[in-house]
Amino acid sequence: MKTLKLSVACALLLAVGFAAGTRHAQARRVGMVIGIKPEKLAQYKALHAYTNPGVRDLLSKYHMKNFSIYMQKLDDGKPYLFGYYEYDGPDYDADMALLAKEPRNADWLAVTDPMQVPLRGHMTWTQMERVYHND
Repeated sequence: MKTLKLSVACALLLAVGFAAGTRHAQARRVGMVIGIKPEKLAQYKALHAYTNPGVRDLLSKYHMKNFSIYMQKLDDGKPYLFGYYEYDGPDYDADMALLAKEPRNADWLAVTDPMQVPLRGHMTWTQMERVYHND
């Protein structure tokens, strides 16, 4: 009887662990990079200030969480933006297609895209290869 209870307890722990692991594994982490025109950096920062709602609600609507943008000048003397977000929805490609069709998102990109300098061979932000993540 004790063995059966132990087996059931182990099975429950494994099931809970598996469910938690699968739920967590669904999050898609995206890192990306793009250049920014130095003369547009202050305006870009102002557009992304907390007081400007921009398209924040659309990011949430399409399952994009923890969206962050960082800026750093690299050794070439040029500033670059590094973005990161986690996607936790059921269909990344479908959600990105729907987000692209949102008029407010298109308006936002019409303002911000001309401030950016895509990496050679790219039209917009370049997704980066994830090398490591610590859970």
